[in-house]
Amino acid sequence: MTQALRRMQSLASSWQEELADAFQSLDQLFEYLELDSRSVPSGHSRRNPFPFKVTRSFAAKIEKGNIDDPLLKQILPTTAEFENPAGFVDNPVGDLEAIATPGLLHKYRGRVLLVTTGACAVNCRYCFRRNYPYSGNQLGSSGRGAALRYIERRPEIREVILSGGDPLVLSNSSLEELIRTISAIDHVARLRIHTRIPSVLPSRIDRELIRILKKSRLKTVVVTHINHPREIDDHLKSAVSLLLRAQIRVLNQCVLLRGVNDSPQILSELLERAFDSGIHPYYLHMLDRAAGTAHFEVAEDYSRYLEETLRNRLPGYLLPRFVREIAGEPYKVPI
Repeated sequence: MTQALRRMQSLASSWQEELADAFQSLDQLFEYLELDSRSVPSGHSRRNPFPFKVTRSFAAKIEKGNIDDPLLKQILPTTAEFENPAGFVDNPVGDLEAIATPGLLHKYRGRVLLVTTGACAVNCRYCFRRNYPYSGNQLGSSGRGAALRYIERRPEIREVILSGGDPLVLSNSSLEELIRTISAIDHVARLRIHTRIPSVLPSRIDRELIRILKKSRLKTVVVTHINHPREIDDHLKSAVSLLLRAQIRVLNQCVLLRGVNDSPQILSELLERAFDSGIHPYYLHMLDRAAGTAHFEVAEDYSRYLEETLRNRLPGYLLPRFVREIAGEPYKVPI
């Protein structure tokens, strides 16, 4: 075995081992963060079907001893998730109505989305698909053929979006086969990958993954999901640098979250640091009103104030589009 091959296998196993070693016990995370488990009412119980999970890479960015850390708030189950005010539902953006074949959502003209997996490296508590019925509604081996035939029969489809879950928790071999079959459809020109991985498991962006993305004829765009400037560290920058050197465009979308990033100062710093790392702004999403997430919602009037303040502080090329996804609408709706 060559040295290069041994290194490649080592890199592949390292991210998979880290993923397997993620915190799935709040007690273990609190011990690591030097926190008293009695300091917050826990929503991690049998009553809560949405599991807790966070990688050690992401946990390392959380300030120890600080129960109010904005990164911790993104992944910490609390009893607020049991509140269910009107308007917060299991299917907030009309995903179920958009299912064309198992694992394929067709909402917008010219593009389709593949729900490649229900797994993520980190379970974000504000997730709009936290109640999505992945069983039977994700792209398994049995559903892949039907999804590809659907795309083949519709020449107006120019872009395929890989989502989930997080598509980058799939193995390199699975991704390579999926991308190869998409590339074989002549009228598809672009591949878009939505992922939280650079922030929560940067070791996953390995050279084998870059090779797979680089060799495809498709124009590839990676949309990262970074909500707070402290998520941007040297590990994330290194992962993004690999993508950029392969001429893969990197964009960022984030979610406006109460108590996490709902201030002009935090958002300005996030946008500046992301751009300095080679990541261009894309969307700033209003919270999708999934059941169990109401405690994260920011009032729309205040979000308009934030947008206006950022316009006064930053050049136009640093401004994301402030949008809300509304079920049945043909595009993301500007606020």
